Amino acid sequence: MEPGDLQALWLTARLAATVTGVLLVLGTPLAWWLARTRHWCKGVVAAVIALPLVLPPAVLGFYLLLAMGPTGPLGHLTQALGFKSLPFTFWGLVVGSSVYSLPFMVQPLQAGFAAVGERPLEVAATLRASPWDTFWSVVVPLSAPAFRNAAILTFAHTVGEFGVVLMIGGNLPGVTRVVSVQLYDHVEALEYGAAHRLSAMLLTFALLVLLAVYHRRARAGERA
Repeated sequence: MEPGDLQALWLTARLAATVTGVLLVLGTPLAWWLARTRHWCKGVVAAVIALPLVLPPAVLGFYLLLAMGPTGPLGHLTQALGFKSLPFTFWGLVVGSSVYSLPFMVQPLQAGFAAVGERPLEVAATLRASPWDTFWSVVVPLSAPAFRNAAILTFAHTVGEFGVVLMIGGNLPGVTRVVSVQLYDHVEALEYGAAHRLSAMLLTFALLVLLAVYHRRARAGERA
């Protein structure tokens, strides 16, 4: 395997791990709110979160690029805080990938939280547990399979991104050239042998992820 391929694989793994960690922090309270609230705007928020599932990645990447650019709201914020512009940087990829992978974190967690039901929460309340203690001592353990599935799907989805990362990050070796962009470069250069190797790795990875998710679901169904 070429050094450029290894570099792209390492960058992709780093990006996917960072995005998964960021979305665990941001997606958990959002999923909990969606699972519990009856507010009128719940449907609107859920639709906005699910938008990356149906929106072309290039469209999402284009608007994120405008938002993070020097004249965009995120661009103004980063400049005011003394940071450099986010487009064509690793952290720009993190922002774009987090938006693009958000439904893969929030939706499994929301389903897991909803499956907990009211009874365990009521029992915890009778024992004078605070909402914070109830969440961490009752909800999180009961929702552990949902957390695992959400983390696995988010990581895998981030690994396979192309349109969003190319639009926001371009093709800078060692900075924004992730494995999907590296694969595109091989095909464009008619290097089909290298493209086959990377494609086979991604295909195997995706299959293993799906097998792991479905296996966990089957085991959960048997226990239920």
